[in-house]
Amino acid sequence: MRSRSAWSCRWPARRFSSSCCCAAARNAREPDVADATGLPSPAELRRRGPLRRTPSPAVVLAVLAAATLAAVVLFMTVDLRGNLGYILPLRAVKVGAMLLVAVAVGLSTLMFQTVTANRILTPSIMGFDALYLFIQTAVVFAVGGSALATAPAAGKFAVEVLLMVLCSGLLYRWLFTGGTQSLHLMLLVGIVLGTLLRGASSLLQRLMDPSEFIILQDLFFASFNQVDPVLLWVSAAVVGTVAAAAWRLRHTLDVLALGRETAVNLGVNHRRIVTWVLVMCSVLVAVSTALVGPVTFFGLLVVTLGYQLCRDYSHRWLLPAVSLLGAVALIGGQLVLEKVFGFDTALSILIEFAGGILFLFLLLKGYLK
Repeated sequence: MRSRSAWSCRWPARRFSSSCCCAAARNAREPDVADATGLPSPAELRRRGPLRRTPSPAVVLAVLAAATLAAVVLFMTVDLRGNLGYILPLRAVKVGAMLLVAVAVGLSTLMFQTVTANRILTPSIMGFDALYLFIQTAVVFAVGGSALATAPAAGKFAVEVLLMVLCSGLLYRWLFTGGTQSLHLMLLVGIVLGTLLRGASSLLQRLMDPSEFIILQDLFFASFNQVDPVLLWVSAAVVGTVAAAAWRLRHTLDVLALGRETAVNLGVNHRRIVTWVLVMCSVLVAVSTALVGPVTFFGLLVVTLGYQLCRDYSHRWLLPAVSLLGAVALIGGQLVLEKVFGFDTALSILIEFAGGILFLFLLLKGYLK
């Protein structure tokens, strides 16, 4: 039988302090993994350090409002010399058009993502931009670019808005009054129609005269330099009416964001509200596209930034936030386009370039799910 000294030689005694014993006991009581509720353990919370305090949505809105006001003042006053009676009204029309498009595109994208329960889709998936380009291409191919350039602006605006709203209304009626009543089927049909219209536009563009195509190419990108003041007031009245209706539906939109089953259980007439919201999105996109041209990626950019800044899913904060973000992006982008690039490119190209980089960053970081 081995002696006690032999065992002590093979297994030397270790001295444990009281702090080590307490730490071991605490770690044994507090596992590193999350518990059954999915919440992190206290040990994990201590390793993460103190939580960063995020600003409230009211503070974010105040900062965005101040940034919008600063952007407007800077755009109106930078390099201000010469005939002020001519320059100031011209810049005021540009600012008004950019504010209008920011509200229309931001609200339409936010409401569209709410009813479709998808943070990546935009109303352009329904083919509005493709329909706009097809209308312009068909008119140039049929009557020539000179006829399109000399046509009354009010007539073109009315025809484009009516055609886009009519096509979307027929699509909604066909899908929501038939036997399927599927929102996903409507999105799929919109994608197919958009692809069909883009293919038809490409075919007509290949067949037309090169000089006519040069005239048509200017209409492919959004431009705020030739906005009719009369059409701006008409568009402002339409967008203001729809924006007021969207604000009244802000609490209903919060319920719709919870999902169809939850909204129905809470007493929301899902079919009627979704149809009404889609019609409002169609009107907003049609008016903004007919006024300045297509801005496809802009809505996705401002809505994604709105979610990241507000950290709140309540539409009473998101609706004004996306509008203010859109105003800052458009006015700042137009200022950079004029003063830095000297009109050598299009504003939509700058927005889609910056927005694409931001979207990929958020997607890779896992903020978009």
